[in-house]
Amino acid sequence: MSQPTWSSLLRLPSGPVDLASIDTRATPGFDGDKAGGKVALQELGPTLSDLQERLYAAGRSGGDQRVLLVVQGMDTSGKGGTMRHAVGLMDPQGISIRAFKAPTAEERRRGFLWRIRQALPEPGQIGVFDRSHYEDVLAVRVRKLARPSVIETRYDAINDFEKELAGDGCVVVKVMLHISSDEQRDRLAERLENPAKYWKYNPGDIDDRKLWPDFQRAYEIALERCNTDAAPWFVVPADRKWYRNLAVTNLLVEHLAGLKLDWPPADFDVEAEKARLASS
Repeated sequence: MSQPTWSSLLRLPSGPVDLASIDTRATPGFDGDKAGGKVALQELGPTLSDLQERLYAAGRSGGDQRVLLVVQGMDTSGKGGTMRHAVGLMDPQGISIRAFKAPTAEERRRGFLWRIRQALPEPGQIGVFDRSHYEDVLAVRVRKLARPSVIETRYDAINDFEKELAGDGCVVVKVMLHISSDEQRDRLAERLENPAKYWKYNPGDIDDRKLWPDFQRAYEIALERCNTDAAPWFVVPADRKWYRNLAVTNLLVEHLAGLKLDWPPADFDVEAEKARLASS
């Protein structure tokens, strides 16, 4: 009997979503401890690097495949850590990372998906969104920055957009880093105790903790409404940082392997070039 894949273990089932029922300290797919998890992550490096290079080579040779990794999560859930420890295993020349902040006035005038489209990865690239178009149904919903009727239209718009991407050769990997309120409090406390982490601390994070139930509900609605076959959601328990990094890396490996990319064939006469080189 074959082992379940990370994608099957972490994929969110269709239907109603109850985040409280998903253990934020669980480690599905891995039975080892922290030390073993860190070793397993490093062992994945060569495989991930090889798969990324195949994708990059295909893009340079006319292929249209590309990957978009969407990373969402509450403050302190580890979006930055995921960039360093998972995405950081790959060659930066084939990576495009975009961290979305509040939209500018011009971006708001153009529609909420306009700036997202401008940041999509080119063929052969792996694009990474640190926050994404989902903020327009998460933060915007919680902070009441748009009318409910406007927000309601965005779920279908997101689904249509992601289906379009999938049809255009873009594999969309959507990851929600799922942490507990207690873990967030501990991480904020750590930032206040360590001068080297003051720069990470935002006093507004304490205010946002009062909105935790509202954000959790907004996530549940978005996860339920935008969990499609073209772009499913993966929920990664993220209280254990080492597991979070290992899980996201494995998701990337599985999706890249699923492209079944061979090395592009030479568009020149190999033997003739060998002869020319030998006589040079």
